[in-house]
Amino acid sequence: MRQRVAVVGGGISGLAAAFRLRELAAVRQLPLEVIVLEAGSRVGGALHSILRDGFVIEAGADSLISDKTDALDLAGRLGLEPEIVGTLEAHRRAFVVHRGKLVEIPRGFSLLAPAAIIPILDSELFSLRGKLRMLAEPMVRARRDENDESLAAFIRRRFGAETLDRLVQPLAGGIYVGDPETLSIQACFARFQKMEREHGSLIRALRMIRKKPAGGSGGVRWNLFLSFRDGMATLVHALERSLGESISFGAEVAGITRRDAGWIVTTRNGRAFETDAVICAAPAFAAAKILRETAPALSRALAEIEYASSATVNLAYDAAAAGEIPDGFGVLIPAIERRRLIAISFSSLKFLNRAPSGKILMRAFLGGALNPEIMRLEASAMIDVVREELRDLLGIRAAPLFTHVWRWLDSMPQYKVGHLERVAAIERWAQELPGFALAGAAYRGVGIPDCVRSGNLAAEAIFSGLASEG
Repeated sequence: MRQRVAVVGGGISGLAAAFRLRELAAVRQLPLEVIVLEAGSRVGGALHSILRDGFVIEAGADSLISDKTDALDLAGRLGLEPEIVGTLEAHRRAFVVHRGKLVEIPRGFSLLAPAAIIPILDSELFSLRGKLRMLAEPMVRARRDENDESLAAFIRRRFGAETLDRLVQPLAGGIYVGDPETLSIQACFARFQKMEREHGSLIRALRMIRKKPAGGSGGVRWNLFLSFRDGMATLVHALERSLGESISFGAEVAGITRRDAGWIVTTRNGRAFETDAVICAAPAFAAAKILRETAPALSRALAEIEYASSATVNLAYDAAAAGEIPDGFGVLIPAIERRRLIAISFSSLKFLNRAPSGKILMRAFLGGALNPEIMRLEASAMIDVVREELRDLLGIRAAPLFTHVWRWLDSMPQYKVGHLERVAAIERWAQELPGFALAGAAYRGVGIPDCVRSGNLAAEAIFSGLASEG
C-alpha cells in the first residue's frame, strides 16, 4: 500500500526533507506520497531572489557556506553545479564603522578571535589598551567545563570589552541579528568554546590551525561563500520543479492529531489529510501551536524559542551617482555607534552578475534583537532611514534607480544561553511521537546547509520507520 508523509512548511528545510523522502523511496522502490503544506503563496522561506532590469536582487540570504556540504550536495543532486558562483576575489575584504568612519576589518580575524597579530597591531579599530588586552588572551585562564555562557561573557572574559563592542558584536549580529548578551556561545560558536577547552587559548589554537599544511582558517575565508548565477532562489526553484504538484500553497496547518497508526493533519481552510507520518518544518512558534493539543509539553518547549525580526532594503544606482563606494563586500555597523542599520552589503562587488555594467546594487539590513522598534516603520520610512545612513557613512546623495524592501518578521531563531539543553528536551519529546519529526533553523543551526541537513535527517528518520513497517 502507498504510504503518505506530510511535510509542514515549505522553507528550505521542508523542501529538502520532501526531496530526500522521494529520493529514498525511489532507491527502495517503496510507494510513497509526499505532500508539502505551505501556508503562504511561495516556497523557499528566507531564500527569495528577484530578477529585475538585469539585477539579481536577494531579499533574504545571499550565500551559503561550502565547508558544510549538505546544501552543495543537494545542489549537485539537482544538477545545479554549473550555476554555482563564488565571491569576487578582487573585492574580498570588509569594513566596520568606527567613530563614524570606515575601518577595514583586520586581516586574519577569524569571526571571534585574531589568528594573526600584526594586522591587529596595525589596526586603528582598537585602542592601545584594547590591543594589549586582546593579545593577552593566551594568558587568560581557560574554562575547561562544558557549561554554557553568553557570547558577550565569553568574549569579555577572553579578549575584553573592546573586542566585543567594536568587532565581535557586529560580526555576530550579521549572522543571528541577535544580542550577544543573550546568545549562547555553545549553540552559536561551539568551535571556539572547544578551542578554549582543548588549547587553553583561541589565539594559540588559530595559529596552530594556520600552520597546518592544508591551510586552515586564518581569517574570514571569503572563498567559502557561494551562491548561484541567478540568485539563491535557484535552489528553491529546482526543488519546486522536482516536487511539482506535491506542494500545496495556502495550506496553513492548524493542528495534527493521532489516529490509529497515523496522523490527521488539518488546515485552517478546512482540509484534512490522513498521513502515516509528519515532518514539521515550520518555525518553532508555529510548531508549538500545531502541537498544542497533541503534545502539550513539547508545545511549551517549542514556544520558549524566541525569534527576531529584520528587514532588507535593496538599492540600485548608476555607478557614477554612487561615487567612490568602498572596495569590499560590505560594512558592519556596531551597536555602540548608535546608528539605525546593522550592516550594508555591496552585492555587485560580492558576486558576479548582480548588476548590469555601469550599475551598482547594494542592500542594507535593519532591525534585529537590538533595534526591534525600526520594524514598525513603513517601507518608505525605512528607505529614508537607509538613504540618510548611506549619505552620512558613504557620501551617497543621489536618488537610487529603484529600491526594494522586504520584511522578515519573526524569521531568525535566537539561540539564547541554554539553547542546546532546550533542544535536547524538545528532541526527546518529539521522539515519543511515532511517525513524527521536527526540522528547521530553530534547533541546531541557522545556515542553509544546517537547514538542509536538518531536513535530510528528519526525512531519513521518518523513512526508516516507514520502511521497517512496510
